[in-house]
Amino acid sequence: MDVVIAGTLGLLVVAILVAIAARRLSLPYTAGLVIAGVVLALAHVQTGIRLTHDIIFEAILPPLLFEAAINIRWYELRRDLLPVLVLSIFGVAISAAVVCTGMVWLLTWPTTSALVFGVLIAATDPVAVIAMFKDVGLIGRLRLLVESESLFNDGVAAVLFGLALSWTQSGAGGVASAGWALVSISGGGILIGLAAGAAGLVIVGRTVDPLVETAATVAVAYGAFIGAEYIHVSGVLATVSAGLLMGSVGLRGDQPHFGLSGQGRSFAVEFWEFLAFIANSFVFLLIGVTAARIPFAELGYSALAIAILLVLLGRAVTVYPLSLVFLRTSSAVGWREQHVLWWGGLRGALALALALSLPASLPLRDAIIIATFAVVAFSVLVQGLTMPTLLRSLNFLPLRS
Repeated sequence: MDVVIAGTLGLLVVAILVAIAARRLSLPYTAGLVIAGVVLALAHVQTGIRLTHDIIFEAILPPLLFEAAINIRWYELRRDLLPVLVLSIFGVAISAAVVCTGMVWLLTWPTTSALVFGVLIAATDPVAVIAMFKDVGLIGRLRLLVESESLFNDGVAAVLFGLALSWTQSGAGGVASAGWALVSISGGGILIGLAAGAAGLVIVGRTVDPLVETAATVAVAYGAFIGAEYIHVSGVLATVSAGLLMGSVGLRGDQPHFGLSGQGRSFAVEFWEFLAFIANSFVFLLIGVTAARIPFAELGYSALAIAILLVLLGRAVTVYPLSLVFLRTSSAVGWREQHVLWWGGLRGALALALALSLPASLPLRDAIIIATFAVVAFSVLVQGLTMPTLLRSLNFLPLRS
């Protein structure tokens, strides 16, 4: 226990120093954390904490998802809900198909392994994307599109991953059964999240104590996730749904019996921003520490390059063609926004959590984990570090003086 506490404090100190340095150098904080984690690993510093599926799923994802969801304004999301849903639902399927096909044809992977990898790596991870946009101070419709699409396809990917893994282990059960499983897992998660959010609204409406109100939001965030996972529905969608409801009604609604007090709203927003900062700090530091110890050479650098290129291609095939659907509508997504949606499709903690949860019996399990770490490292370090430059070149951010 002492080793874990010391390691946790040590990582927190490193995160603070990286945050200060990143701000002064105008660099994405998340990329700095990964680099710091790599340095710690190369220096043989023992953190006492390992990056595991349980840590990501049970400790990291709920606060990150909930914090992102409560900050999305429903009346803004409603205007772009159709393109967000199309990009997140069909986009995950298209991207997964491109990656799966490429891994089978170019690397001769078994279809089962290629499918699992394609699905788990298809979603743009809000843990990475949202942190990056906060770093560069991006606001407006573009940020809404990227954040909300990331959150929704995060949930879609998690659901499809479960279905793909079940198919690889037990064989195809028919289109009807797969469709029902998709609806029940997704719908069940959304219902659990809405129920948890509604219960939280009733509780916070009975008090004006900001500490109690904020504690209730914590119970909602973790309760929705854990409750949904316990009954085998989507914990990701449950937490996102709960966060959207709590944010729209509890933090910005005008119903006195179903919202936080004025002081409670300010305190809750700042609390969740702090909690997201802590969660982001730990997960990206641990990604760096773990990535430095991954034997990338075992899979081969040419194979890793192919995997990365396929992921980028899958994202491109998702963003550009699907955006054409809304070209002549009020929901049109401009070329500049499409470029950001493509290159801003970072991968992060969710993909790693899903990869680390793979059973040992799955063919090429270790290769999938290595490829996943390679894609995540590339997206955070290369795409993350170059995103501010892209945003400035597209006039989303002011040019440096």
